[in-house]
Amino acid sequence: MKIVIVQHSGFLNGTGGTEKIGCFLSNILSENNFEVEIATNQESGGKPMFELNEKVKITNIFDKNVPQKKLLELYNYKGRNPFFWIYYKIQKKNYKAYNKKFLKKMNGIDGFNKFNLYQRSQAWKNYIVKSTPDLIITMTINSLLEITFENEYNIPIINSVNGRPDYDYSDILWHRSKMNMELLRDSYKHLTAIQVLFDSYKKYLPDTFKEKSFTIPNPVFQIDDLEIVNHYKEKERFKILNVASLVTSCKQQDIAINVFSKIAAKFPAWDLHFWGIGDDLEALQNQVKQLKLEDRVFFNGFTKNPIAKMKESDVFIFPSKYEGFPLALTEAMSVGLPGIGFQTCSGVNELIENNVNGFLVNNESELQESLENLIVNKDLRKQFGANAHQMMKKFNENNVSDKWIDVINQILTN
Repeated sequence: MKIVIVQHSGFLNGTGGTEKIGCFLSNILSENNFEVEIATNQESGGKPMFELNEKVKITNIFDKNVPQKKLLELYNYKGRNPFFWIYYKIQKKNYKAYNKKFLKKMNGIDGFNKFNLYQRSQAWKNYIVKSTPDLIITMTINSLLEITFENEYNIPIINSVNGRPDYDYSDILWHRSKMNMELLRDSYKHLTAIQVLFDSYKKYLPDTFKEKSFTIPNPVFQIDDLEIVNHYKEKERFKILNVASLVTSCKQQDIAINVFSKIAAKFPAWDLHFWGIGDDLEALQNQVKQLKLEDRVFFNGFTKNPIAKMKESDVFIFPSKYEGFPLALTEAMSVGLPGIGFQTCSGVNELIENNVNGFLVNNESELQESLENLIVNKDLRKQFGANAHQMMKKFNENNVSDKWIDVINQILTN
């Protein structure tokens, strides 16, 4: 049996949770004697950033001959040369006029986007027809839309949802045009089944979805009971840790920095460490510089071994605005770190049980208070960390793998 896993963009060189789960899913299917192929459509080359079974085939269907309309890119000159400033000012004005005229011919931005989507979807259709899979698994709703727009298949399709479902088809988190939301909602009609991360997430599925939904959590790397963090270990410096993409609109590292700045002088042996990369690195570094905390707050870049960094730490701070099933938080909990997150954050409020394995807070003031409680009380850190470690055992890889194999066998035998 052949299974094609589609992540239409971001898979190559991607370091996020979707890429990690895509590799995990490919590996367990390959180990269970399925023929597995990961398909993407990325102009840039690259490779998977997570371990992948050598039997898994990777196909990038990108073809420069597939027509894609493009707007002229507007450039803001930031230098001080007055001649360049005038040149780019005139250029920007001309480019804006060109883009406006071009979009009018395309029936607006929706027509422009729809044209490009159709061209890509036909490329996907050609690939899938030639590939002849027995099952397709899409890793995002956008990937589902990419392959099904104006297309029909006699092939079962499962979508893996890596967040709260309504984030995928609404404008709750960011702007989506009315047309885009309608297309995304319509794409659910092509599904045979959908996987969600928590039972509570099923209520967020759109009314256009009428088929079976299955709850399968993400796998959590398991740590032996004897290898979890020892909160009684004597050390000169202690670490408050955050592992996430540096994207403040979601991960809100700026809040963690602001809270830490208010207690840094009070707790001189404690530092704040970030692991991750992202577009907001410079802004966060500037924030740290303005607060004069360069010797207490550290940006360490990307790590392929977050578990090792977690074992060296003492508290996991995770002030995200929204999540799906936050892998970094679950790994930190498995290692035996107490976590702090916001009560309103999806995913986080499913994993952290307030005053049992960490703290759920409502605002920055409560975040600061909870952080101070953990800093001054190593017994509390040990208790919360041990509870977190035990809770994560139900998300072990074998349990998650068995659930996926069971669902896939159900779909293939029906």
